[in-house]
Amino acid sequence: AGTFTGMTTASRATSLLGNAILDAAVKLRTDLGQKSLPELAGNVYMGEWVVDWTTKPGYQNESGEDITHYSYSYATQLVVLDDEGQVQKVTAAHDAGRIINPTLFEGQIEGSIHMGLGYAISEELPYEGGRPKSTMLRKCGILRAKEMPEMEVVGVEVPDPHGAYGLKGVGEIGLVPTAGAVANALYQFDQERRHQLPMKLPRKRRS
Repeated sequence: AGTFTGMTTASRATSLLGNAILDAAVKLRTDLGQKSLPELAGNVYMGEWVVDWTTKPGYQNESGEDITHYSYSYATQLVVLDDEGQVQKVTAAHDAGRIINPTLFEGQIEGSIHMGLGYAISEELPYEGGRPKSTMLRKCGILRAKEMPEMEVVGVEVPDPHGAYGLKGVGEIGLVPTAGAVANALYQFDQERRHQLPMKLPRKRRS
C-alpha cells in the first residue's frame, strides 16, 4: 500500500503512510463485497495520499501565513529535582493525536527523555584539532539505566483532521522539551541561568 515516500524515519512512517494504507484497504474491502478472499489472492492494491497544501520553499502566500507542515503536535515536560539539585523525576505530556500503539508511544517518549537528559546534563564530545578527543563510546557520557530518574509519560490525544484515525507523528517531539525543562528546573533551584550544554548540576553534598 502506498507509493514511495522516502525514509520511514522520525515522524513520517505511520503518519504519512497511514492514509495510503487506508486507501488501499478500502479498495480491498470494496472487492471483498463482490468476490471471496481466495478469488482475490495475488491482487495488488495501491493506496495513495498526497499532501500538496504545504507552502513550497521560496513561495510567499498572499496571506503571509506559511503552512510548513501538514500536521502539528505539542508537548510539555516537567522536571523535578531533589534537595541536592539532581534530576529526580521527569513527567512528559505529549500530544500524539490518536495513540495507535500505547506501548510503543510510551517507549518512544521514554527513549527521548533519556536522549534529552544526555544532551542536558551528561553527554559531551569534545574536539581538538578537528578530531574527537576520545573515540570510546563509554566516554561520551551516555546515561546508564541505573542513572535514569523516574519517568512518567502522559498521552494527550488531540485528533489530527488529516491523520489516519486522527494520529500524529511522535518522532522528534519527544526530545524537544527536555533540556529546556532541566534548565528551568535548575534555575528554580539556584537562580543560575545555564547557557551551555551539557549543563553542570550542583555538586552532591557528602554524607
